[in-house]
Amino acid sequence: MLKRRVITAAVAVPPILLAIWFGAPWFTLLIALAALAGTYEFYRMAGLGRTDPLLHLGLLLTLTLVLSPKHIDSPPGVLPAIVTAAILISLISLLRLPSRERAFSNWAWTIAGALYVGWLLSYWLNLRGLDDGRNWVYLAMLTIFANDTGAFFVGRAWGRHKLAPEISPAKTREGAIGGLLCATLGAVAVALLLNLISPHTFIYWQIIVLGILVSVFAQLGDMIESLLKRNTGKKESGSLLPGHGGVLDRFDSIIFVGAVIYYYVVLIT
Repeated sequence: MLKRRVITAAVAVPPILLAIWFGAPWFTLLIALAALAGTYEFYRMAGLGRTDPLLHLGLLLTLTLVLSPKHIDSPPGVLPAIVTAAILISLISLLRLPSRERAFSNWAWTIAGALYVGWLLSYWLNLRGLDDGRNWVYLAMLTIFANDTGAFFVGRAWGRHKLAPEISPAKTREGAIGGLLCATLGAVAVALLLNLISPHTFIYWQIIVLGILVSVFAQLGDMIESLLKRNTGKKESGSLLPGHGGVLDRFDSIIFVGAVIYYYVVLIT
């Protein structure tokens, strides 16, 4: 299991780092593909069939939401119109479904999946589009990797006290603390490295705060996905990534972080 996790990471991480470096269209494509795959897994866990029209409508909405950052400012009102149209069309489509027993629950899952995965992941494109956005994305992403690595190995070695056994029996308080410490130290180390590669004046108390925020919200994102799997009776969201499960299993920790760090950079730094 660990060997497969390491191999998958070794194969996947370099293209991710290159996509961040070059930005659009490569980073946009990466986020769009991750959002579509993650949303599809979300719908499959929720019980939507491959031929369900709501599934296809939800995937289209997800893609639109991911690409929406490029259209927020020009022309105005495009994003509200897109969301309004999606709600209206999806509700009207319920009238044509052959089975109406789960019509509204399926509709709720459809909208929720697009917002949860597509809308929140789109913030990574917003973050990359800021001044010095490349450095901020590197800092956030690599801090997430440090958090996940620290939580996994510390929890595996010293985990004794369950963090939330009703939601995720494997997670421990020791692992959570290990992730927090590794994320904080990782954020400072990555900031030092980025200053050498691409000079930027990071205020280090803010980087420590950022490391804490990344760890907290990465772990909350992981817990939310664990709750989703428990509610839908699934052990993993998929099997696309050997050793990790599905895309949601691997990307759950980044879903919340993009939005949090975007607003952190815009409002605080």
